[in-house]
Amino acid sequence: MTIKIVIDTSVFIGALISSTGANRELIRRCLKREYQPLMGNALFSEYESVINRQKILAQCPISDREIKTLFTALINVSQWISIYYLWRPNLKDEADNHLIELAMAGNAQIIATNNIKDFRNPDLLFPNLAILKPEDIIRSK
Repeated sequence: MTIKIVIDTSVFIGALISSTGANRELIRRCLKREYQPLMGNALFSEYESVINRQKILAQCPISDREIKTLFTALINVSQWISIYYLWRPNLKDEADNHLIELAMAGNAQIIATNNIKDFRNPDLLFPNLAILKPEDIIRSK
C-alpha cells in the first residue's frame, strides 16, 4: 500500500531551491510513485502563487519553464481530493489549517513540512496523522 502524503509548500519550494537534499528526494520519490501525494484546491493555489514569486524564482537554479514542468509533473501524480468538511485545528499559522483538512479528507498518513513548529499544540488532535520533516520521512522508508 502506498503511503498517502500531503506536501507542504515549504517542501516543494525547498526542492526547487536546492538540487540536493531531503526536499528534492521526497519530491523525486513522489514522482516515482513511492508515495501518493494528495492535492486540493487550496494547496494547488498556494503552490501556484509561491512558484511565481520573484523572490523564489531568483533563488532557483532551474528555469521558470523547468519549475512549471516539475509542478505539472507533481500535479499529474497527485490524487485530487475534494474537501467537504472543514476541520479547524486552529494551528499557530491559520493558513496551514487547509493541510490538515486535505490530509483528513484524503486519509493521508503524513504531512511533510519544514515548519514542524507551526503544527504544534492544535486544538484538535489527529493521532493517525504524522507531521514530519522530509529527512525523517526519507530515513523511515
